[in-house]
Amino acid sequence: MRIGLLTEGVHPYATGESGVWCERLVRGLAQHRFDLYAVGRPSPAGAPPPLPPNARLVRAADPGDASAGLLERAASGTARAARRAYGRRDRHRFTGAYERLATGLCAEEGAADGTDAFAEGLYALAELARERGGLPGALRSDDAVRALEAACRAPGARRGAAAAGLPDHLALAEHLERVLRPLSLDWYEEDALGAADLCHAAAGGTTALPGLLAAHFFGTPLLVTEYGVPLRAHYLSAAGADRSAPLRALLASLHGRLTAEVYRRAALLTPGNAHTRRWQEKCGADRDRVRTVHPGMAAGRFDGVGEDEESGDPTTLVWVGRAEPAKDLVALLHAFADLRARQPDARLRIVTVPARDPGAEAYLAHCEAFAAQLFPDEAAGAHAVGENPVSFEELGGPEAPTLEETYASAAVVVLSSVVEGFPAGLVEAMFCARATVSTDVGAVVEIIGGTGLVVPPRNPRALADACLALLRDPGRRHRLGAAARARALELFTVEQNLAAFRGIYLELLSRAPVRHRPGDGALFAHPAEAHVPGSWHPGAVTAGAPDA
Repeated sequence: MRIGLLTEGVHPYATGESGVWCERLVRGLAQHRFDLYAVGRPSPAGAPPPLPPNARLVRAADPGDASAGLLERAASGTARAARRAYGRRDRHRFTGAYERLATGLCAEEGAADGTDAFAEGLYALAELARERGGLPGALRSDDAVRALEAACRAPGARRGAAAAGLPDHLALAEHLERVLRPLSLDWYEEDALGAADLCHAAAGGTTALPGLLAAHFFGTPLLVTEYGVPLRAHYLSAAGADRSAPLRALLASLHGRLTAEVYRRAALLTPGNAHTRRWQEKCGADRDRVRTVHPGMAAGRFDGVGEDEESGDPTTLVWVGRAEPAKDLVALLHAFADLRARQPDARLRIVTVPARDPGAEAYLAHCEAFAAQLFPDEAAGAHAVGENPVSFEELGGPEAPTLEETYASAAVVVLSSVVEGFPAGLVEAMFCARATVSTDVGAVVEIIGGTGLVVPPRNPRALADACLALLRDPGRRHRLGAAARARALELFTVEQNLAAFRGIYLELLSRAPVRHRPGDGALFAHPAEAHVPGSWHPGAVTAGAPDA
């Protein structure tokens, strides 16, 4: 089977959880051929790492680059067509399509005609870009701004759209042009996405947009896998905090309409957890076409720790993750202060991993200063050196060289977050047969099941009580750890993830209509036996047979 794998610049260019998942998928399903389409900024070096034999990089584009569409067109010899201005007929065609898109964008939330208008305009613009080129320039034209202004002030427009001024219209037109750049790529040809048996998008939103157009042009089944929710990330992003309220509402509508159309046209959605699934269904996904597939994680590296239940300091709590406000380390420190008042020999290790957030260092410094105030250095005697019961360590450093050794030192692993998606660190602790205490956020309850303790977020007293209960009951702690490891090995391994997608690929292909591509030859022109080596093979000579 030929799979068109759409990635958000993560594979083969970048690393991280998504890149690791794509790598495992491609290598684990070696019987399929993967054509990689990277939508995102490549690495600074520019050269991707080696790919397995069953994969090849077909296309790569950066939608954040204003010349991305033009570069793609230039590669196919149509750069001049991509730059030229439209004539009267094409301009009228563009205006009609863009007005439909803008009408759907500005319609009230929940209006069915708004969703239909957005989809009609989107596909009409895609067809125009494929046939005539020139779309990037048209999206930046005065015609586009005027169409947006008219749609915002039309009867039935969403509340707040009418309050948008000219700066808002200009900013919205610029953002729309950036989001719609994938429409101008040269990926929608018979020798590109048209040759794929299945498009598999590693994320929703703009990453899945080329797969959406492949489904429109060729009827190619679209599979969308989301381990996070791009729409939720857009809502929570602080990047547009300086934008006006009407502009924020219109941008939220744009990403919501695009997400809803991706979910509507996808043959199957595979969220990584129930938290993501609820978001998809809330955004309009058909429940019958949503199937949860948990992300696969490598369990072998934790076998040594997981099979030794007695390892670990019986008085040590361990927290592992990125130091950022969503992890609520302040509440964790408050909880530990409460716990230590009742069990003075308890210790807390806070092990941090590198974070992309530029404010992570400042937050970590704040937490370290707060811990120093809560817990002055203590010494066993008058001549001993004082030591703080809370230690801040960096993963990979001398105190915490590996994840395995870090989890091995713990009696209890703690998660104190107020916001989470799918906390992979919790699964790693379960692989290590560690009892856990977690806050009830994201997919925590789905991951833990009944193998750990779950408390409300922002409740230090409840967090302290749960940790103390496990520290004082080694038997219960070991039973929960063993049950947690068994659950993790059953649900969250690489093998179960690959098996799920192997079956999904075959299922979607079996339901898709047969497409006869040019050059394939007449159907049933050769019997199946002709492709099997043997005496019936055209080039084979039976052993011992006389030469003709």
